Amino acid sequence: MKLIRATAAECAGMASAHAEAFGEKSWRDDEFEDLLEGEGIYGFLADDAAPLGLILCRIAADEVEVLTVGVTQAARRRGVGLALMIAGLDVAREAGVAAAFLEVAVDNEGAIALYEMLGFAKTGLRKAYYDLGPAGFGDALVMRLDLNAVAA
Repeated sequence: MKLIRATAAECAGMASAHAEAFGEKSWRDDEFEDLLEGEGIYGFLADDAAPLGLILCRIAADEVEVLTVGVTQAARRRGVGLALMIAGLDVAREAGVAAAFLEVAVDNEGAIALYEMLGFAKTGLRKAYYDLGPAGFGDALVMRLDLNAVAA
């Protein structure tokens, strides 16, 4: 597996991995391209002859927000998510960012366990944060990591 710093050339692969990870709620390649043109936005594509996963982050002031991170079904539980998170957090640390935060579905036990392993702590709850279509809305945990306290 290789991690590729995201540019416009990786947007189709990022969209493909996102679609496999999130289904119909996924982002298109042109949306990734637009986002990557934004101030403070960066990401990585995990690839091994096919897209395995992605991370997209945004630095603003002294915080980094993980906008999205996803791993294809076939690549789960193989360290892809961990590698993506470490790469994303390392860029933020190198930029002198003090804290990272993200939202995660309350029922996504695998992702929550990964984030807690990295040192993230639950700091809040966003009710009805995710639009689940006909199933209604799902809650999200807000998680935060002090980047000065933990080294990945």
